[in-house]
Amino acid sequence: MYDMKYPGRRTLKARFKHGVREFVTYAMSRDVVKREGGIRCPCIKCSCVLIIKSPEDVIDHLENVGFMDDYYVWRHHGEQEPKNTNVRFMVDTHASSSGVRAECENFGHMEDMVGDALGVNLSYERGDEEEIIPNEKALKFYSMMEEVNKPLFEGSSDSKLSMCVRLLAAKSNWNVPEDCLEFFSKMMLDASPVKDNLPKSYYDAKSLVSKLGLEVKKIDCCVQGCMLFYDNEFGTNDGALEECKFCNAPRYQVCNSDVHRTQKKVSVKSMFYLSIIPRLQRLFASMQTASQMTWHYYNKTNSNVMRHPSDGLAWKHFDAMHRDFAEDPRNVRLGLCSDGFTPYIQASASPYSCWPVIVTPYNLPPEMCMTKPYMFLSCIIPGPSNPTDGIDVYLQPLIYDLKRLWIGELMYDIARKENFTMRAALMWTINDFPAYGMLSGWSTHGKLACPHCMKHTKSFYLKEGGKSSWFDCHRRFLPENHQFRRKKNLFKLNTIETDGPPPKITSYEVFDRVSGLQRFPDVGKRTRYVGYGESHNWTKRSIFWDLPYWKDNLLRHNLDVMHIEKNFGDNILHTVMNVSGKTKDNEKARLDLPLHCNRPEMELQRLPNGKYLKPKAVFALTSDEAKSVCMWLKELRMPDGYSSNLARMDELVKMDQNIPIILCKLEQIFPPGFFDSMEHLAVHLAYEAMLGGPVQYRWMYPFERFMGDSKRTVKNKARVEGSICASYLHRETSHFCSHYFNNLMLTPKSTRNEVIDECERSPWTLSVFRLSGRPSGAEGEYFMNDAEMRSARVHVMINCTEVGPYLQYFQGLNVGDIFANFPEWFKDQVKNVVPTPQIFHLRGLADGPRKLVKEWHTYFVNGYKFHTQSWTMGKKTMNSGVYVKGISAVDYCY
Repeated sequence: MYDMKYPGRRTLKARFKHGVREFVTYAMSRDVVKREGGIRCPCIKCSCVLIIKSPEDVIDHLENVGFMDDYYVWRHHGEQEPKNTNVRFMVDTHASSSGVRAECENFGHMEDMVGDALGVNLSYERGDEEEIIPNEKALKFYSMMEEVNKPLFEGSSDSKLSMCVRLLAAKSNWNVPEDCLEFFSKMMLDASPVKDNLPKSYYDAKSLVSKLGLEVKKIDCCVQGCMLFYDNEFGTNDGALEECKFCNAPRYQVCNSDVHRTQKKVSVKSMFYLSIIPRLQRLFASMQTASQMTWHYYNKTNSNVMRHPSDGLAWKHFDAMHRDFAEDPRNVRLGLCSDGFTPYIQASASPYSCWPVIVTPYNLPPEMCMTKPYMFLSCIIPGPSNPTDGIDVYLQPLIYDLKRLWIGELMYDIARKENFTMRAALMWTINDFPAYGMLSGWSTHGKLACPHCMKHTKSFYLKEGGKSSWFDCHRRFLPENHQFRRKKNLFKLNTIETDGPPPKITSYEVFDRVSGLQRFPDVGKRTRYVGYGESHNWTKRSIFWDLPYWKDNLLRHNLDVMHIEKNFGDNILHTVMNVSGKTKDNEKARLDLPLHCNRPEMELQRLPNGKYLKPKAVFALTSDEAKSVCMWLKELRMPDGYSSNLARMDELVKMDQNIPIILCKLEQIFPPGFFDSMEHLAVHLAYEAMLGGPVQYRWMYPFERFMGDSKRTVKNKARVEGSICASYLHRETSHFCSHYFNNLMLTPKSTRNEVIDECERSPWTLSVFRLSGRPSGAEGEYFMNDAEMRSARVHVMINCTEVGPYLQYFQGLNVGDIFANFPEWFKDQVKNVVPTPQIFHLRGLADGPRKLVKEWHTYFVNGYKFHTQSWTMGKKTMNSGVYVKGISAVDYCY
């Protein structure tokens, strides 16, 4: 029953499958199973604790993870313990051979890892071996397998490859310097009596493990960013050029003529490109991720709750437009992010700017989606300056890969054990507002900056402020009969609002408008079109329009909620606090005020000496008021992970209606100079959430953390992009290896407040006990007093759905108080009814809790973290206190 697989292979042995079905057949015939309403699953995870009703589910558990240890006698399923010692002998033998078995399993995992990494699929069926290895991969595969199957010494469960993987995992996990790893490798050699199979140096370990990694290409670029020197199958043949075809800048550095030897040509500027295709292929090559790539399809919900981008209107619209793409749930939806950062601080006036481009798949479940291991670095746009509209030049290899993926690439799905043609589509981009203009082709500067309103905006230019203002641009979003529309003196001077909101421009209309524009890679420079800044803000035709499906995306570019909420909040705080240099209520704003508003109390007053007096605004805080606000913020403690629940579609509709009202109220208080593009963009956020789904999949927070990690990995300031790329490849390879070895995890597992429940419960489990939870901290014991016993007993009962009908019937009888009389009355009721599996559970509930209970200072349940009151003292967050609504007019808070 423990002989599941052939050593180093994945397929189950036929006799193990047959034995599992014999066990289930035997268990179903026993009285104990019939009495409990299901089979106690004896797999490693369930350990005969959970009762499962479906025999097929028990079979799946056993075939996936195997039987629990030392379960030779099926004592939980009606089998009696034998009195002879044969069983004891079998157990002892099993225990003594566990080390050998662990060693075999370890090497088996390594073989699986090498096969998955190199794309070599070994099929084992009924013990027969069929190897299908492409010729070009054969040599590399057998070379790696030789390293895998060579133990460090006799009896060791580690090989040279596993030790090298561990060494590089230390670098990717903790950003250990290479000199430190070199010291570790020398130390292992000095301390080990067997030195033949250990890595001789860090370079030796890196060279071996790099064979498991994915390739990276280095593409030469024009020093001015006009073009790339490379070829592809879509008609680009610039790989042989030695100077830019637009600006004639040389491709290579000038060689030293005094050196009389052959010199390697060194490019002036180059870009690292990491193809997305093999990285998507690896997702389907690993058992850890292949089955998760269809989560979005098999976890659909018909409720009004939005949990995932698949619940948004954009995803559903794309499925309707491309039904052939939507038919296979393994087809991948992608998001793209690009943003610049300064990798190091320098004294010069123009800091070095580096632009990574990151692609992430959305097929994965929420706990995996948008996490660092599944954020793929696609390319690194080299500095030292911002690429502006020329970013399309560097995106060309990625766009061509996306074209190939739309046609389809042959992949092997290890979860289903079959080859299939995988397709992928880019859904949208995620970026801050300046990068929005670079990627979309619609400039985000000037009075036409809003990409939703476009030419229908009502923004205007402030003469004294020298900038555009979106003051009084939000009454048009209000209902037609709203009172704010008729106010002449509260908004723009002597103006009422009769217009409706600007029309929503469809993607097909946008496509028609940009079809006549030029792509940046075709001309190598920015083109200024007639009417720019007056009737439109187009600067180019974005390279994303080359994708054949791009016009079918309802939401092509996301407004970044992270930057909008930060800038909006900062502007309000700085203005009401009157922070010098940052307040929007400055002298220039007051000079513009009489031209657009009727607020004489806020206008600048000319003094006899020719200077101006700035009256104090009604919204400005005094020094003491500002200090009290700061003190309140300092002492404020919120629950861990606190946020509002806005996941329901009806909440988004309300938000879409309320945001214009809030902005209009702010317009009655703040001057026109306060309302720049950031304040205006908030009016479109709810609409984008309806299209794209939850905001945590479409904002910059996870990408900013990714770039922060990349910034910390820069060791060579002369080769910034090379440092980032090398560190990413190490991290990518280590994470792939961690699927096979738990001690090589890329980062420590952190589930925050989430609880992962991998085992299903009996269908008769009471509702109050179905919520998955996990304790944290040291376990203790506590004796409850009589008052605590009564309180715990009653509150568990009244919060149990199955007890609800009994409680309603008891209240209708008017035979006594619920706290004093209901527990014993309920116990008599369930004692005298016909026993069923649910009644057995209710009888156990009626008996009440034990006096001796276990206690922890922290408990996670239903996505929340709770602390005891003593444990939460002195912490920055407040997680103590459970509010329980009572059954009488009094509410109880604990």
